[in-house]
Amino acid sequence: MASREVVDFFRSRKLSKGRLLQKLEAALLSANAVLDDAEEKQMTNDSVRKWLDELKDAVYDADDLFDEIAANDLKREAGYEPRALACKVCSFASDACTSGLGDNLEKVLERLESVVKQREVLGLREGIRERTPRALPTTSLVEESGIFGREKDRKAVIELLLSDRGEKNTSVMAIVGMGGVGKTTLSQLVFNDDVVKRSFELRAWVSVSDQFDICKLTAMALEEFSSSKKEAENLNQLQLQLKNLLTGKKFLLVLDDFWNEDFNIWNAFLVPFTYGARGSKIIVTTRNERVASVACAVSTYPLQKLQDKESWDLFTKHAFDQHNFEVRSRLEEIGRRIVKRCDGLPLALKTIGSLLRSEFGIRKWEIIAESDIWDFPPGKNEILPALLLSYHYFPPQLKRCFAYCSVFPKDCRYERDRLILLWIAEGMIKQPNDSRTLEEVGDQCFCDLVSRSLLHRVSDVESSFWMHDLVNDLARYVAGRSFFSLDGGKAHQVSSSTRHLSFVRTEYDVASRFRVLAGAMNLCTFLPLNMGHVRFYEYNLLTDEVLHVLLPTLRWLRVLSLSHYQKISTLPSSIGCLKHLRYLNLSNNASLIRLPDSITSLYNLQTLILAYCWCLVKLSRNMGSLTCLCHLDIRWTSLERMPWGMNRLKNLHILTNLVVAKNGGTRFRELGGLENLMGTLSIQGLHNVDSYRDAEIVNLQGKSYLKKLVLEWGYDDNITKQTSLNVLNKLQPHWNLRELIIISYGGRSFSTWLGHGSFSNMSVVRLESCKHCVSLPPLGQLPSLEKLIIEGFDGVTSVGTEFNGSNCIPFQSLQYLEFGGMCSWKEWASLAIETGGLAFAHLQELCITNCPQLSGGLPSHLPSLTALSIEGCSQLT
Repeated sequence: MASREVVDFFRSRKLSKGRLLQKLEAALLSANAVLDDAEEKQMTNDSVRKWLDELKDAVYDADDLFDEIAANDLKREAGYEPRALACKVCSFASDACTSGLGDNLEKVLERLESVVKQREVLGLREGIRERTPRALPTTSLVEESGIFGREKDRKAVIELLLSDRGEKNTSVMAIVGMGGVGKTTLSQLVFNDDVVKRSFELRAWVSVSDQFDICKLTAMALEEFSSSKKEAENLNQLQLQLKNLLTGKKFLLVLDDFWNEDFNIWNAFLVPFTYGARGSKIIVTTRNERVASVACAVSTYPLQKLQDKESWDLFTKHAFDQHNFEVRSRLEEIGRRIVKRCDGLPLALKTIGSLLRSEFGIRKWEIIAESDIWDFPPGKNEILPALLLSYHYFPPQLKRCFAYCSVFPKDCRYERDRLILLWIAEGMIKQPNDSRTLEEVGDQCFCDLVSRSLLHRVSDVESSFWMHDLVNDLARYVAGRSFFSLDGGKAHQVSSSTRHLSFVRTEYDVASRFRVLAGAMNLCTFLPLNMGHVRFYEYNLLTDEVLHVLLPTLRWLRVLSLSHYQKISTLPSSIGCLKHLRYLNLSNNASLIRLPDSITSLYNLQTLILAYCWCLVKLSRNMGSLTCLCHLDIRWTSLERMPWGMNRLKNLHILTNLVVAKNGGTRFRELGGLENLMGTLSIQGLHNVDSYRDAEIVNLQGKSYLKKLVLEWGYDDNITKQTSLNVLNKLQPHWNLRELIIISYGGRSFSTWLGHGSFSNMSVVRLESCKHCVSLPPLGQLPSLEKLIIEGFDGVTSVGTEFNGSNCIPFQSLQYLEFGGMCSWKEWASLAIETGGLAFAHLQELCITNCPQLSGGLPSHLPSLTALSIEGCSQLT
């Protein structure tokens, strides 16, 4: 709180820091002293829960005011002068607001002190409960293996599934059980069983959750069955397409987390599924036996809790992992008491086990075993005591990050990088005392949530995660009234206390949908989201009223997303009034042509996402004034050049692309000033660099945090082959680089650094359309190279020892190798004699396409090869 900007504010206005700032700090410390007791008692005492909401609201107000002070300080540092009329109005309003900040601080203090005084009436006790201090290991990010105690259930459900007990072609069976007992896990086991796969021609998995929307669920089922995007305007078209797809075919449909109790709605949904072949099945998983009855389930399988042995096995897998027998025996008696408290629920066992994974002191385990939280009644929210107990022992920062997850609806996918950027923008992540970046701290918080079994990796997507419904319920509960969803909330719940808003996009988001926000004058988050059931829309449209009327009134916005909304060709200049904005996402807008110059007045902006704005040809002037900018995503745009002053962005960590224009060497050199770049950088238009000195000043070799580098030339007959080589020589990256892609390079040979053994971390190399090259670089010298793709080398006639390198076992780690489009390649010299058969020892997949003159010489000893693909190579026999 006592930041430089805040202290300067008090001094400049001759306000007593002791009278206001210290009082604010004392009030917050007093509230924090009873926070543990309050968070525990809110489960059984509505008055305490209301007190917590009031406290959060008062703290938000204080944070807003201090943010106002910091924002004004940034504006003064930048020497800002408003140009557009809209910005001048904003500036006038801002100055007027600033002049009253002293009075507002007095009001905030008065409110905060009033809330704190109520703690005595509520009987809240001081004393911070001992927390688990040690960070959880991130190795548990590895997908979990082994499911305990469900083999008998799996076989029983498969037997019911494959039996033919109904008279109709399509019948329904239900798996019924309480929340957290493992219905979804059992269904997944059955769905992916090899016998089941062979028994059904078509299979689809649809996650239903709270709302049963026929149109959306029909669209999801259609898309799952067909494995392709389907577009339709109404339910009739969707059902006709689904009927045509399923007629005469035996299918399996899983409706996970099913809640519908309306028989008429179910019958309307079921119509197209009745056309399937005999033996077609629909599995519904539900907590409610009445729901199974409404679905006319022919058979119902009640899923019971785990037995004691299986419960203990599941708990120990998460709590002890690889630890030795001595540790387990010392804690076993307490552990078994904890397991008994979990009452055979797999979700509870995994969560509590993960909480205790890195704690091996008896006292810590006793605290968990004897906690009063175990005895709390579940209440209307059905929050498991084990989940609440796990949350109770989170460190404060992780509590904030977990509560923010409630902004995403059930069944929404959590994208790792996006969530971390949102946490940072909302102030959930605090600057660490060590050298770590905010992104690294956020990544650790994300890993902790995964380690504690609160987020789970989606098996087929590396960076995508999901959250169990009961965990989502907990996040919503602890988040309180400051979070609101247009899809699940009630209009009367929107007030000045509403800070974070999310909603699922529809085909056309009209003005009436947002009228409820009239009272949300303190809104910090405006976050539209995509869900699976809206993917069949061709595009989404947003009413102009949101852009021109609503957004300018939301002066406290930190997060604003307008992604996936089409027909927004530009933004109103009033966007520059949102001076607290940290996160702006305009991605996936094919109509966006330009950004208003006023966007460079957003001095707090940390993240700007413009990816897939295909028509965007230039960035705003004076982008260099956005000195807080850390993340600039401009992938798949049509930018023609970079603006001046990019070297002023000293905090920039992510710059996805850099475009070099004709005669743009000076702007290209500005990249040298961006010393903290990390992640992926793609440099396009390198044929426009006509001096190797420009490339030298860029200093890629000094950018040690970059993991992936793309170097792309274009076609220009005026650029000599020697110039291309000279430029490439000076674009040598740091040894830490993991992935390198070179496209359309115009030289005859490559730089000596490419393939040098010092690149010990480089695991992926792709060389594409380098048509003038006559030989390949010595990539065999890269010790960690796992994937190599070479295509479009028209000048290469032979591949031999120059490709292998020297003084090494060539390609000792390579697993995937692809050659393509090499029209002049005739010979591949064998390596077997020179290397004693050790070259390509780990190669698993070899692909050669469109190499019409290649006649032989392929390696003869490939002991690990599992896949060989040869196409368009007529000379190979």
